[in-house]
Amino acid sequence: MIDLSKVEFRYPSKEGFQLQIPRLSVAAGDRVAVVGPSGSGKTTLLGLLSGILRPGSGGVRIGEVDLAGLDERRRRLFRIRHIGQVFQTFELLNYLSVAENVMLPYFIDKADASRQQLRTRALELLHDVGLESKASARPGELSQGEQQRVAVCRAMLNQPALLLADEPTGNLDQANKQNVVDLLLEQANRNQSTLLMVTHDHSLLASFSTVLDIRSIVEDGQTEGTEAI
Repeated sequence: MIDLSKVEFRYPSKEGFQLQIPRLSVAAGDRVAVVGPSGSGKTTLLGLLSGILRPGSGGVRIGEVDLAGLDERRRRLFRIRHIGQVFQTFELLNYLSVAENVMLPYFIDKADASRQQLRTRALELLHDVGLESKASARPGELSQGEQQRVAVCRAMLNQPALLLADEPTGNLDQANKQNVVDLLLEQANRNQSTLLMVTHDHSLLASFSTVLDIRSIVEDGQTEGTEAI
């Protein structure tokens, strides 16, 4: 599902952080927790996998597509259509309803599906997470745990082959942290998505089939990027 080969990336400033990954492979359907100290490149890795960032050299393959070979417009379209993303800060727009926030990716990329078809899909997802009754509410009316569930629904709208989550539990209490992880795993299983989640919380690692310490692929250049726990 994921194959990175001889990837090098540097942020533009002269003293900018540089990430070098000789090789990383993740099998389709794997459930991976990504760990490592702050500043070690975890968020940069997700940026490369989503196509938000483009490597200076090397290949970033998601399935049969090499994101590094696509221009910015085609990377954006691939991301909207095939990748789901969940962030620590929820990234919900308060001037839109909950249902409209779930549908947001397709406001950006005009999909072939009708607006009614997308709304039906959004309501189905909200029903799955117990929030169908809040579909017309604004995000500010929801608790933090509820807002993150909305963000997960938005990430799953396109039934993504790849689901990326960057510290999605960072702003939540311990009970809601596990609830969000359980929800991510449930939705990934339901849609047969490959899941990578960055986390600093080692109490959540037991929920994942594999753990990737980013230092192992950057420093050691191991062939297979994940190890079973």
